Amino acid sequence: MNQIFTTLCYIENEGKYLMLHRTKKEVDINKDKYIGVGGHVEQGEAPDECIFREVREETGLTMKNARLRGLITFVIDDLDEYTFLYTCDSFEGDMIECDEGDLVWVEKEKIFDLPLWEGDKIFFKLLDEREDVFELKLVYLNNVLTEAKLDGRKLM
Repeated sequence: MNQIFTTLCYIENEGKYLMLHRTKKEVDINKDKYIGVGGHVEQGEAPDECIFREVREETGLTMKNARLRGLITFVIDDLDEYTFLYTCDSFEGDMIECDEGDLVWVEKEKIFDLPLWEGDKIFFKLLDEREDVFELKLVYLNNVLTEAKLDGRKLM
């Protein structure tokens, strides 16, 4: 069983989220999906340090704040991925081209029209409804969401 720690951030501005349309890597579990920006926590790095670094590397933007919103456990076949989910509503700088896909500002009410992972739809709803930090477990088998638990309670 492989275990990794990652970060994920949704930058907010004027009712929109900055989304990364993953189109540029040939081998990519997220190919053609829209996700936030983020990446792997490196050795000796705290999750908040990671998300500030990843956002700067992938977008060119420097976040002025990052708010931890959720802890997500993704169980994907033989991989356990522990993701620290952040939002940010204050940043500076100019966006750069991302080597993993296209960065696009999407109106929050149109997010669900995009090709998303089924579990992402759950946490987008939570980001909208809750102010506290939530724990979400999402189990995928062959790219199909088979189980979801929120704060220890089964959703499906």
